[in-house]
Amino acid sequence: MNQVSLDDFSKIDIRTGTIKEVIPFPNARKPSWQLLIDFGPEIGMKRSSAQLTTLYAAEDLLEKQVLAVINFPPRQIANFFSEVLVLGLEQEHGSGVVLLQPERGVKNGLRVS
Repeated sequence: MNQVSLDDFSKIDIRTGTIKEVIPFPNARKPSWQLLIDFGPEIGMKRSSAQLTTLYAAEDLLEKQVLAVINFPPRQIANFFSEVLVLGLEQEHGSGVVLLQPERGVKNGLRVS
């Protein structure tokens, strides 16, 4: 296991956001959703591609609060630019990704510390 310094970890900006839009993403290599996530007035709305189709239907994701890394460079996936990385736990044997979420509702844009 590689160790990372606290200074390195503090450079990763992980924030809370609420999913406002979920669109199928048929051009992705792996089944995915295109998400529009509200990170509050300071950060605004950001887009993400997320491989969550195994465990989450579109209607299950709407208004769900998530944690995401907001300071990675945008990544092009097919014809879509993913601006943030939604965090989740990948289960064994391809049985899906479980979202990481705050254990209670909090303000959008709060930073993980």
